[in-house]
Amino acid sequence: MFQLGDLVVYHTTGVCRVEGITTPNMTGADRNKLYYQLKPLQQDGVIYCPVDNPKVRIRPVISREEALALIDLIPSIHVEACHAPTLQALAQRYQAAVHSSNCRDLLEMMMSIHAKQQQAETQKRRLGLVDERYMKQAERLLHGELAAALDIPFESVPEYIARRVGNTETL
Repeated sequence: MFQLGDLVVYHTTGVCRVEGITTPNMTGADRNKLYYQLKPLQQDGVIYCPVDNPKVRIRPVISREEALALIDLIPSIHVEACHAPTLQALAQRYQAAVHSSNCRDLLEMMMSIHAKQQQAETQKRRLGLVDERYMKQAERLLHGELAAALDIPFESVPEYIARRVGNTETL
């Protein structure tokens, strides 16, 4: 069970702080169950999440050491630009990475979309809307978790990564 003040990753919302463990007084809430009251760090609102629901994806934020190890892996990760026969197949592939809630999956997806973006630029084309949408979502999720793990501002994550891997290009 998480404690008050803990930082957790909730589903596709991203990093949240546990603000309470309570039985909310709202329609639809089971009055016999405890709920985490979660405050997302990168958006407004409050989320009530059942404490004992195995279907709910909630996990602790990665540690500082895990975040640094992930960043240090970046130069050794070689991914291809992700292509799929249809936009729906492409979206499903990206959605699987987002829903995995796995930082490495998100990183690899971002690197794949970045490779696709570079290919498009050399052909004087724009990146597709599906790619752009999932890139933004992956950035929000991964950068949010890295910011929390490293205790740095969200906006500083791309620069931090670039400095750490000795690269001027940022993710």
